Amino acid sequence: MEAGNAGSNEEVPTSWEELYNINLIPTEVFLKFRKEIQGYRVGVNLELYNAPMNDYHAKLVLKPLAYERRWKFIYEPLHQDVQLVSKKIPITKFLNLQVGVGHNFQLHATGWKWKLTTCLGGDGVSRIRNKTSLGLSPGVDFRFGWRADYVLPEITGALGTDAPLFNMNSGRLQASLDRIEAIFTNYDTTQLIPEIHSQPD
Repeated sequence: MEAGNAGSNEEVPTSWEELYNINLIPTEVFLKFRKEIQGYRVGVNLELYNAPMNDYHAKLVLKPLAYERRWKFIYEPLHQDVQLVSKKIPITKFLNLQVGVGHNFQLHATGWKWKLTTCLGGDGVSRIRNKTSLGLSPGVDFRFGWRADYVLPEITGALGTDAPLFNMNSGRLQASLDRIEAIFTNYDTTQLIPEIHSQPD
């Protein structure tokens, strides 16, 4: 009986708004300007953050365009920070590893960083994290980073125990639009103009 009472005293959402919530106000807004030159992409990123605190980052990014590229170079002039970051290395189907080395000229410090990323979550709550791209025209793209934390509904029951004969858990969904990126790319014209070969008559 005590176990049943303890379970009934747990704080649970009492309204559908708390159980199913979708937040369409992004916490990050990025403007990316890119120029592709002879196999490399040079970019200027303007990154605005409004949660958990208002912040602003400006970055210069250089990386090769080859599919097998292994790295990208990032320089933040406001923070005087330089980073050389690897591409995401797949460890499993849903787990990636990224490593990098950086130097901060203000602090005169050099260090290594590593990050494990996944699109799934745990602790009884499943998570989907994804990015959706939308191309409006050649050279103009929008990318939306979104997240969904959810618990699937379940129906349980019991007979001859302290548990109720019938119980339904309506589940939970917390979804949010975390990031909006506007990407403007100026392509290398030599890659867009096909070669014309003339042959003698």
